[in-house]
Amino acid sequence: MKKILHIISSPKGENSFSIKLGNAIVDKIKEANPGSTVHVKDLTKHPFPHLEEATLSAFYTPAENHTPENKEAVKNSDQAIAEIKDADIIVIGAPLWNFGIPSVLKAWIDHIARANVTFKYSEAGPEGLIKNKVVYIAMASGAIYSSGPMQAFDFVSPYLKGLLGFMGMTDLTVFRAEGLAYPGQAASALQKGIDSIVL
Repeated sequence: MKKILHIISSPKGENSFSIKLGNAIVDKIKEANPGSTVHVKDLTKHPFPHLEEATLSAFYTPAENHTPENKEAVKNSDQAIAEIKDADIIVIGAPLWNFGIPSVLKAWIDHIARANVTFKYSEAGPEGLIKNKVVYIAMASGAIYSSGPMQAFDFVSPYLKGLLGFMGMTDLTVFRAEGLAYPGQAASALQKGIDSIVL
């Protein structure tokens, strides 16, 4: 039995390929781990605010010194981090938009990447503090970015691997549904992505 956190960042609902691929990953996890629970976090329905001065000030104020205003400013971040800590497996739907991730996903990341909470610096350098998590990225793209001439324009998978790994989440696998915009290939591209899911 596993606790699964499914992060959705596409506003396209049932027409979203990243959601379909993410759901397929979740289904395979549940099949392998009967009794698992799923918490869905749809960032398009409940978007995180962009970081503001009050939030950043609260981030860098020790928790024991937090004012009521500080606590209000970090409540979204605290909740998101608590959800990550509570999960055993994290599935992140990440459509490739303009070579990067959707802004709602970036806003969520900005709230979970917190010095001395999800990572810290020491004399030995940076250390991730969110450990023992399994992360799967459900990446969808119109073109093919895993290889070939467009590979250099994939700023989604290396960014997520680097950023999440920086916070300690190094057990990370990317599954791709790609080439979805090529005429007549969407269905087969999605199926190929689903067939590639090996946990």
